[in-house]
Amino acid sequence: MNKEWALDVIYKSYDDPAYQQDMETLKTLIGGLETEMKSYQQLEPKEGLEKSILLMEKLTGYAEKLGNYISLSQSVNTTDSRTNNEMAIFDKVATGSTRGEVVFRKYVASIENLDEVIQSSDLLKEYEYMLKETKKAASHLFSDDMEEMIAKMNLTGGSAWSNLFSYLTSTVKVDYEGRTVNLPTIRNLAYSGDRAVRKAAYEAELAAYDKIADSIAFALNNIKSQVTMLTEARGYASPLDMTLEQNHMKRETLEAMLTAMKEYLPKFWEYLKAKAHYLGHEGSMPWYDMFAPVGSMEKEYTAEEAGELLVNSFSEFSQDMADMMAAAFADRWIDFLPHEGKVGGAFCAGVSCLKESRILTNFNGSFDAIITLAHELGHAYHNLHTFSHRALNRDYSMPVAETASTFNETVITMNAIRKAQSREEKLALIETILMGTTQIICDIYSRFLFEDRVFAACSSQFLMSGDLKEIMLGAQKEAYGDGLDHEFLHPYMWTCKSHYYSAGLSYYNFPYAFGGLFAMGLYSIYQKEGESFVPKYQALLHATPVMSVEDVAKMADIDLTSPDFWRESLKAFGELIDEFVELAQA
Repeated sequence: MNKEWALDVIYKSYDDPAYQQDMETLKTLIGGLETEMKSYQQLEPKEGLEKSILLMEKLTGYAEKLGNYISLSQSVNTTDSRTNNEMAIFDKVATGSTRGEVVFRKYVASIENLDEVIQSSDLLKEYEYMLKETKKAASHLFSDDMEEMIAKMNLTGGSAWSNLFSYLTSTVKVDYEGRTVNLPTIRNLAYSGDRAVRKAAYEAELAAYDKIADSIAFALNNIKSQVTMLTEARGYASPLDMTLEQNHMKRETLEAMLTAMKEYLPKFWEYLKAKAHYLGHEGSMPWYDMFAPVGSMEKEYTAEEAGELLVNSFSEFSQDMADMMAAAFADRWIDFLPHEGKVGGAFCAGVSCLKESRILTNFNGSFDAIITLAHELGHAYHNLHTFSHRALNRDYSMPVAETASTFNETVITMNAIRKAQSREEKLALIETILMGTTQIICDIYSRFLFEDRVFAACSSQFLMSGDLKEIMLGAQKEAYGDGLDHEFLHPYMWTCKSHYYSAGLSYYNFPYAFGGLFAMGLYSIYQKEGESFVPKYQALLHATPVMSVEDVAKMADIDLTSPDFWRESLKAFGELIDEFVELAQA
């Protein structure tokens, strides 16, 4: 099995004539976009909207194909000068579409009888949700010139600061036991079976962040200040309100979820203390042991074994899921191994021109790494069920973005727990799901608190790295309570989470909690309904780009604005914690 993903099926190289031709076509389309859009406004609304949408679809196709190739190339080699140059060119070209896109959005908003126009066209009916949401959001737009200027300035503003963060974290040298390694390698050691290794790696990681923390602090301050400034200017009450509106989610839903999460935090502290006791600590858990292995799941998997396990496991759920996973491993959708210059963590990117996805991971052979693969393949499965939409209808919001991925985590782990052959294996598997769930409950809550407090503070002061460390420590103490030893927390968690470093995407933390709890709720329905649930689940995923999160949930008879739904999902995890505590004590 090839351990690197295949990008040559998109383009052979930057010198590929197809790449060069598509870039020129994109430039031509964008260069004439504003004029074309304005000319369509002179037509009858039905014809004008149809022509506008068809042009936007064509432009989107070229932009996504080129953008996929460049960004995926960059993610596995952040130091490549040619790729960085092509990215700069592409970003500059792409921002040129801003004026035309603003003209389109304002045109949509100007049509008083929009509902009637939509119903007169089969094409427009497919875009009904998008058009109505566009009209609603248009009140937050600036003038055409101002929107274009903001997009251009972002290249040397928020986007540039984000690129700096990626460059610093992907190239920083970590000193560990007399040799130099990268951050993904040192962070993977948190899963080592040797406590001395885990603690030494934790200390080396924190020391490495010392080298780049001040520079990253400048990036974070400037990104959050830019977001705050634009939020106020656009008339949103706060960055959080903007995020919720952009993601088609009610504040009542977020508040209901956070209410239930806060109620159940002590239950997760109970798990952490039980694990700490199992590992030999007298009190609470030190950070460096939070991911320590428990039980006897010491088997390391090759990439081939990981593929076989995932395909076999998900064939029990849905054959189309298993077939997609088999294709992902066989057809080189996945870039597996960490190396210098490759970004850390894991992600999945939909590649619409191929009707496939590409998955980046830093695979280390652990069962946790298999869960990460299952997670990213869940995103790929979600993409599979949205590729059938038209080009402008394929993006789904942050909250539901983590549903299919976390559902996959739940399926693979719960299946493994049921098939466990011994108490030690079962303990290890329950630990795996609780370790991940603690991250999406306690850690995500701490990250939400941190970002909320940074937004509140940076509007009136510049936060140095020391200030950011204190805010992070305060958030961790609140979210983890006495479950963690306050002498061994992670003050630099803000330097290793890329989600903070986007000028266009704030609060990318609570969607993970949403995804985890929504997935557990869906899994419970699956347990009751069996095979008959699968078509309902597929339809739900398909609907995510064209419905609010609340309406998507209603397809499964779920009321997201009630804390009761979230409590039921958390109750299922609470039962696993009780079982873990009993097994750990035994």
